[in-house]
Amino acid sequence: MGAEAGVICQQVVEVRYRLCSPKEQAVDQMEDSTREGSLVGGSAAVECSRFESVGDVVPDNPTVSSSVVKYVPHIRSGSYADIGMRKSMEDEHIRIDDLSSQLGSDCWEPSAFYALFDGHGGPDAAAYLRRNTMKLFFEDTILPEISVINDTCLKELEGYHHKAFLLADNALANDCDVSSSSGAVALTALILGRHLLVANAGDCRAVLCRRGVAVDMSQDHRPSYLPERVRVEELGGWIAGEYLNGCLSVTRALGDWDMKHQYGNSSPLIADPDVQQVVLSEDDEFLIIGCDGIWDVMTSQYAVSLARRGLRRHNDPHQCARELVAEALRLNTTDNLTVIVVCLSSIAGLDSPSPSRPRRFRCCSLSEEARNRLRSLLDGN
Repeated sequence: MGAEAGVICQQVVEVRYRLCSPKEQAVDQMEDSTREGSLVGGSAAVECSRFESVGDVVPDNPTVSSSVVKYVPHIRSGSYADIGMRKSMEDEHIRIDDLSSQLGSDCWEPSAFYALFDGHGGPDAAAYLRRNTMKLFFEDTILPEISVINDTCLKELEGYHHKAFLLADNALANDCDVSSSSGAVALTALILGRHLLVANAGDCRAVLCRRGVAVDMSQDHRPSYLPERVRVEELGGWIAGEYLNGCLSVTRALGDWDMKHQYGNSSPLIADPDVQQVVLSEDDEFLIIGCDGIWDVMTSQYAVSLARRGLRRHNDPHQCARELVAEALRLNTTDNLTVIVVCLSSIAGLDSPSPSRPRRFRCCSLSEEARNRLRSLLDGN
């Protein structure tokens, strides 16, 4: 596909599902999700700097008493997807700004859930995960019912994410409509009160903006990442030209069962996610979730700087996601593109533009010669 302006695709998917809360209260829910894609002209000048890893900024003990810290995130989100230069669209995503209403429980306020599935080997795996997200993550895998988050609860939540990802991976293996050669990398972001938990298997990425500084909340699982390369080789896999077993550019993914061993056996390609968590504060402005088509052409700090300027200008997360996609296209990315922007705070400068200062004029005097020239021009001579 070329990068001509115009609408590429618009697809409306209606998903109906039945949920069970931790109290076993069944509710019927319906969600409409619209994916739209159009090429956006223009570009933005942005500055690029080095970014810090999450390990540099997250305290060893993230548990903070709610009686001491009164900050509560103000959540709203937007997203944008584009087919890019590919012949087909294999990205899927979901946004739930009010998870409590979906689950029929008000245990945590606010609560939100976001997921991005970047497919490969065809759209089957990503589409399946999108259709069954609520079932896999909140019905078959029950979110722990907790009132206060401490270190023990955080361990439970981390285990919940591991269980949900592996359950989704096995579901893809058991669905006869999903090709064994189809797979998807996956990233989820769960917000419970002031706690953000990000689970990632693959090369989607979540980046937190903390006072303008990019904080990576996930690690790209690629063969070029040394710990992943070592793990793969210890399990009998091999890397050729930055590809796992010479054919896959990631070392973790859901699906791809033609490259995995049978249940219970270790495989170089795994679906087990890394889970990062952080306690949000007033310094945390927004979260960017993007597929590798974004990160192939820009760093985390590049994206944060562009998004921050956009939000200060128009305060619209949907427009912000659209601008990030447009910038990736300008930088000649070749992949499908999906971006989710989650605004977390109502900081001054983001919610409303700064009041403009009155212009000041400086008085100056003209020489006699200048006055004569001006008079001559005005007289038409």
